[in-house]
Amino acid sequence: MDPLTAHAERDSAFLLDVREPREWQVGHIDGSVHVPMGELAARQAELPTDQLIIAVCRTGSRSGMVTRALEQAGYQVANLDGGLRAWVREGLELVADTGEQGMVA
Repeated sequence: MDPLTAHAERDSAFLLDVREPREWQVGHIDGSVHVPMGELAARQAELPTDQLIIAVCRTGSRSGMVTRALEQAGYQVANLDGGLRAWVREGLELVADTGEQGMVA
């Protein structure tokens, strides 16, 4: 899913950020949920089964792997094409844990 479509869908979708904690701290999509890729199997019960999940990482690679795995498990899921780098290129904002404007790490 391209960043502009994901942005338009963000209020009705579950935005799943699968990056590492430090990446998340310096910048993430406001309202997204952080579950690092390595913790996903143990925390899969936290994911909605009745809502579109948009998987997010820095470039779309890790979230692409997560998307394929979740699809096989029966979830409705889309990958953020190009990841947060593409999100920022489209002029869309990120927020840091401090509340300030975020960046892609």
